[in-house]
Amino acid sequence: MIQAEHKKEGILLFDLDGTLWDSSQEVADSWNVILREQLPEIKTLTKEDIMSVMGKTMEEIAQTVLAGYQGDNARQVFKNCEIYENEYLTEHGAVLFPKVRETLENLRKAGYDMAVVSNCQTGYINAFYTSMKMSDLFCDMEEWGNTGKTKAENIRLVMERNHYSKAVYIGDTIKDERAAKDAQIPFIHAAYGFGTAEAPDAVIHSIDELEAVVEGVL
Repeated sequence: MIQAEHKKEGILLFDLDGTLWDSSQEVADSWNVILREQLPEIKTLTKEDIMSVMGKTMEEIAQTVLAGYQGDNARQVFKNCEIYENEYLTEHGAVLFPKVRETLENLRKAGYDMAVVSNCQTGYINAFYTSMKMSDLFCDMEEWGNTGKTKAENIRLVMERNHYSKAVYIGDTIKDERAAKDAQIPFIHAAYGFGTAEAPDAVIHSIDELEAVVEGVL
C-alpha cells in the first residue's frame, strides 16, 4: 500500500472506461465469443460498436446491442456476455492510458483518497483492479450492477460511506459531467477519452495533467 504524506479533505472519484483505460477491443472480443455461440444472428461487434455505448448502463447497452432481437433468451445471453467479459478482462486486461499508474501513485502520496464509480456490471471494476494491479491505489468503488442506482447516486454513496463532504469526479463524457452536477460536485473532463463535455470545471488532455489542476478544483 502506498502511504499518503497527509490526507486531503476531498476524495477523487474516477470514471473507468475512457478515463483510466480503453477496454473496447477486449470487450468486443469477449462478447463476440458468447454471441457466436448463443446468438449467431446478431452481427459481430467491433471496437467502435463498444466505444459508442461506453458510459451507459448495462441495460442501455443491452438495448443497443440486441436491438431488433426479441428472443426470450436475449437477456440471459447478454448476462452471459457480462460474466465472460469480467473473466476475459481479469485474465487479459486492456489498454491502460499513458501515465495512469504513476499519476495515481503521486496523487495517493499527496494524500488523496481515490475511488472508481462506473455504470458497469458487478465485477467489472475488480477485473480492472486485478488485471492492471491497481487495487492498492483505491479505497472504494461502486458499480451500477451492485446498486441499480444512477451514477450521481453512487457518487454520493461513495462520498458518504467514506465520510467526505467534498469530492471531484473525473470522467470523459457528458453523462459523467451531468452525473457530477447532479451529485453537486465539480467535474474534470478527461478530453483524451471517448466523449465531450459542456462546461467542465477543468479539462485535462492526459491524466498526468490532473496533479496540477485537481487541488484548484476541489
